[in-house]
Amino acid sequence: MRAIDFSDFGEPSVLQLAELPDPVVRPHDLLVRVHAAGVNRADVLHRVGHYGRSDFGDSTLMGLEIAGVVVAMGSDVRTWNLGDRVMGIVGGGGYAELARIDYRMALPIPSGVEYVEAAAIPEVFVTAHEALVHLGRLGAGETVLIHAAASGVGSAAVQLAKACGARVFATARGSKLDRVRELGADVGIDYTSTDFAQAIQEATDGHGVDLIVDFVGGTYFERNLASLDFGGRLVQVGMLGGGDMPVIDLQRLLYRHLHIFGTVMKSRPQAEKQAMTKRFRDTWLDHFSSGLLLPVVDSVFPLAQAADAHRRMESNESVGKIVLRP
Repeated sequence: MRAIDFSDFGEPSVLQLAELPDPVVRPHDLLVRVHAAGVNRADVLHRVGHYGRSDFGDSTLMGLEIAGVVVAMGSDVRTWNLGDRVMGIVGGGGYAELARIDYRMALPIPSGVEYVEAAAIPEVFVTAHEALVHLGRLGAGETVLIHAAASGVGSAAVQLAKACGARVFATARGSKLDRVRELGADVGIDYTSTDFAQAIQEATDGHGVDLIVDFVGGTYFERNLASLDFGGRLVQVGMLGGGDMPVIDLQRLLYRHLHIFGTVMKSRPQAEKQAMTKRFRDTWLDHFSSGLLLPVVDSVFPLAQAADAHRRMESNESVGKIVLRP
């Protein structure tokens, strides 16, 4: 099969198309002919050596989400058939013509959804559901602030929050705010020109919001705590702004009864990843066929141009998902 490989960590140019052996099907695997693969920020970290030469469970190759057709199955597989259209999160190996996925991590591609759109669903919507609903307990009538709202997970979170009946505040670059509003944000905040904490205080008459979902960390942390209402929840999903130890105002934390959660999917045990996938499937999957939820695709690149896809991600100009097509 053809797949993207690299011998040295470094710039996008290290990514090269290569001829590699087909994956070996294990008892619990579906072997999928990949029609589209999502590009994630974790792939960029993989390329520069953040994870070393780790085996993420399915492959040492890059790529964490796929959409395609089942062409072979292991002996322990249940509920799936050859020819089924599937999408899902994999433990590596997505940047290839063939990939294996644990059948309990696979999701059926909703009717009316094409492969490129399907590849833009699993990682971002499963992560957004976990942050907003499972951990954040977002309810109808509440207020939520979503940072990096034009990112893959951010654009999914905006849609899910709106579908939950919440009032949605969202931060993004000014050039991306119109698209973020189209996805459901009630109030867009240009983080390059506006202090979001001040904007939240003004918009909520000093109360703050019920929930914040943050992918940035760093200098955002203190301002996030200052932007929460009594009993407010902060779910930290990423550290795009750095992972240095923030200053925590313990008086605010205690007297305002705040809750802080941290979550990451990659390092969780397989059983927990399967539970996350099931929670998303049971709650939201049917809404893609109805049009309530939309996969947001920024751009599509041929597999051989994976380096260009990474350059697009690192430009920080994208809105939604970047997708590869073998």
